[in-house]
Amino acid sequence: MTDPRNATELPRTSVRARLIELAGLFLKLGTISFGGPAAHIALVESEIVNRRQWVTKQQFLDMLGAANLIPGPTSTEMAINTGFVRAGWAGLCVAGAAFIIPAAVITGAFAWAYVRFGSLPQTVSVLQGIKPAVIALIAIAIWRLGKTALKSIDLVALGVAALAAFLLGINPILILFVGGLIGMAVRKFAASGTIATLMVPSIFGSSSLARWQLLPAAVLTAGVVAVRPSLVRIALFFLKVGAVLYGGGYVLLAFLEHGLVQQHAWLTQQQLLDAIAIGQFTPGPVLSTATFIGYLLGGVPGAAVATVGIFLPSFFYVALLAPVLFRLRQSAWIAAFLDSVNVCAVALMTCVTVRLAADALRGWSTWLIGSVAIVVLLRWKVNSAWIVLGGGIMGLLFSAIR
Repeated sequence: MTDPRNATELPRTSVRARLIELAGLFLKLGTISFGGPAAHIALVESEIVNRRQWVTKQQFLDMLGAANLIPGPTSTEMAINTGFVRAGWAGLCVAGAAFIIPAAVITGAFAWAYVRFGSLPQTVSVLQGIKPAVIALIAIAIWRLGKTALKSIDLVALGVAALAAFLLGINPILILFVGGLIGMAVRKFAASGTIATLMVPSIFGSSSLARWQLLPAAVLTAGVVAVRPSLVRIALFFLKVGAVLYGGGYVLLAFLEHGLVQQHAWLTQQQLLDAIAIGQFTPGPVLSTATFIGYLLGGVPGAAVATVGIFLPSFFYVALLAPVLFRLRQSAWIAAFLDSVNVCAVALMTCVTVRLAADALRGWSTWLIGSVAIVVLLRWKVNSAWIVLGGGIMGLLFSAIR
């Protein structure tokens, strides 16, 4: 394994060769990595541990543990971290960008087609089939994450409180942060028997927080937005999301739904679900959904600033915090914080999924597609891209029958 502290001491030709090798590897992985973060991480492990032997198995696990402790997409941060340990600061930038760019380009192409052809009957039929399949994917993810996250009755209560807070319109970032602090407080007071005095629901439901009210969404057509925010506003929104996003790509739904649909009314529920569907279908990180949304809001420049904004914090976190995170990973306080954040994240995902399902599951055909997708996902280990593709085909077939 290359020590990043010595990467800058390598001969210039050696560093250049390693950068070319990193670019080639992660451009390939960014193009073929369907199936979500778990599949991405498995591909990275196969390449850098088994095939190329850049790091040992234990070192890979340490990198994965560190990536799980910081906000942002875990699989992308694994790519960034690999570049850092292989070729220093330049490697960090090259590996991360190479992994992100293919997904951004492909998602941008879908966004262009969506704006240009989104109103065609065939396109609408495909999207109507894809949406329930995506709802099924998210529901299964929530079920599996929930079984892992809800480790105690205290965490169950915290999850219920977080769900109630979101329904009241409280900002998801605030819910996650306060939830993490509550988890740390519960750990501190558990031994003294004072947990009951924490009053978790009252913290979330205070009158000062309840002023975060939901805003009505505009009624729009596919591919058209009523309000076009400035590039600065688009960039700042996605930069904020990327800086605080714990729990992976699915938790992104809560932030996007609250900010884009409820708070700013930049998109409708339908458009958000279409963006999520494209993010599921395309390879690479799910956060490339930001590219799609950015294109809807501001064309090519909007797609560019949204993509940079949501991924940029991950580069800084890996570069600045990795040495500290390797030590913090064993801290009981950090573990309690993350356990609580994860529970709140699952609660947010649940609430948003119910809202999105109300738009996606309309008519017997969409319910059938969603049910088939859930059965397949529970029975077999199927790549999510095939589920989304199958939903689109079924939507087209049902449309032809009608």
